[in-house]
Amino acid sequence: MSARSRWRAVLANLGWLLASNALMAVLSLVYIGLATRTLGLGDFGRFALITGTAQTLAMLVSFETWKIVVQYGLGHEAAGRPDATWRVERAAMLIEMGSAGTGIGLIIALFTLWPQPFAMDEAVVPYAIAYAVVQLVTLRSTPTGILRMRDRFRLAALADSVQPVGRLIGALVAQALFPTLAGFLVAWAVAELLTLGATWALAAQTGDVRALFRARLDWRQAHAENPGIGRVLASTNGQSTLGLAARQAPLLLVGGFAGAEAAGAFRLAAQLANALSKISILLTRAAFPEIVRSIRSASRARFRAGVLRVGLACMVAAGAVMALVAVAGDELLTLVGGHDFRAGYVYLLWLAGAGAIELAASAFEPILLSVHRALSATVARALAVALQLGMMVALLPRIGALGASISVFAGSVAASILLGGVLWHYAMRHGLEEARG
Repeated sequence: MSARSRWRAVLANLGWLLASNALMAVLSLVYIGLATRTLGLGDFGRFALITGTAQTLAMLVSFETWKIVVQYGLGHEAAGRPDATWRVERAAMLIEMGSAGTGIGLIIALFTLWPQPFAMDEAVVPYAIAYAVVQLVTLRSTPTGILRMRDRFRLAALADSVQPVGRLIGALVAQALFPTLAGFLVAWAVAELLTLGATWALAAQTGDVRALFRARLDWRQAHAENPGIGRVLASTNGQSTLGLAARQAPLLLVGGFAGAEAAGAFRLAAQLANALSKISILLTRAAFPEIVRSIRSASRARFRAGVLRVGLACMVAAGAVMALVAVAGDELLTLVGGHDFRAGYVYLLWLAGAGAIELAASAFEPILLSVHRALSATVARALAVALQLGMMVALLPRIGALGASISVFAGSVAASILLGGVLWHYAMRHGLEEARG
């Protein structure tokens, strides 16, 4: 395949992924708006705490098995070993099932023995447990990995689109027939089940699903065929846990310190900030994979120029996000959630600022990964998350949800500075080695 053909394939795949993300961002504002206006500030806060806790536990116990399917599966396919591909897919599926079982036990214990932080009455507890169980049994990293390994990004995007469409339809049905906290939990659970079914059904079109169910799995053989698989799983779980701490912990801490109503306002502000960031990323990632590919083998001058070009594009998009929030953030919050949520505007400013900074520095981490500085990037992220959580513990008891918003902003600033510093150090070292050579 020529370089031009590879570039066209990358753009086609990326286009499907970005289209899916854009759809999810837009529809998320619609169905969240239906939930906020139907449930009100207090019940929406409880809804956010329940769903956020379920997602947190799912991410804590799960592994990004799609990465091992892609990483090892492609190697087996290139070597003409399809049986080994099916075995690693089966191993990934069984690992995912095991993590789901662990999470189910934890969530039942949490919601049954300790419902007070979620401000749930007894009638809601069974629905909360049911939603959380569904969240855990619908882990779908393995079929997603099959689709990506087989270069079926269009099908992967279609599968991802089922969730926001399902939530939107579910929110409309709940609003009309069952306009309660329990009704929206049921709607979200059904959307997850539909997404799981769609993902496996689309993955079955590759032929891998039937084969992986027939494959016999010997764990020792799988370990021998896929050297380092344990380290890869542990690394991906660690990275997802760091991302989890940065994204989900603020909401749960706000609920614990400031109550359900503050959590509701914070959740809507965070959702809006995330949606705006997702839409703006469309402007910056279209050419990103090819730029990173060229950077890895570039001279010092070209390396720095490439980083500067990507960074400039990200900064422009970040500026557009902040300008939109500053001009129309209050109106957007009112439009989506109603007047009760206008108190979240100050949270939105800090959270959108954090998203803009992350967006402006979004080139740093992928470039570091492309030049084999994954450990340095992980350490930088860990330090930033530690700072963010430390600030939250200090500020939340004093100023509530505003303290969480400021802490998220500080964590984004810290992550950008640390990742930028590591990248700059690499660029300088790269230049020195080139000069010596």
